[in-house]
Amino acid sequence: MEKSSIQKPKIMTLLKSLIFAYLITGLMLLILALLLYKMNFDEGKVTIGIIVVYILSCFLGGNLMGRKVEQKKFLWGLGLGVAYFVLLLGISTLVQPGSMTGVNYVITSLAMCAGGGMLGGMLS
Repeated sequence: MEKSSIQKPKIMTLLKSLIFAYLITGLMLLILALLLYKMNFDEGKVTIGIIVVYILSCFLGGNLMGRKVEQKKFLWGLGLGVAYFVLLLGISTLVQPGSMTGVNYVITSLAMCAGGGMLGGMLS
């Protein structure tokens, strides 16, 4: 019973950190869209921008998570990155089916999100 009462705040911290990461994502995608509009970027630069958004959002969310939990920071950061990816995959599938096709794309996206979150947790 004691273990469950300890885990509840960590799960709430994970959810808050995940919301924070998605707020950062929204802000950075808005900036990327503005840059795309003003500078007429090609597809390659937009793809790089989206990759940076994934990694930086997960890094900042993992960093926030690591500062809050204080133990096993890298695991909680990794968990945040994986949760971010799962939510991203679910939303992408609902909004535009087939948008995240290909095993390589999915695995690469998972690795970027998980790695960014874990690094953020480790450096917190």
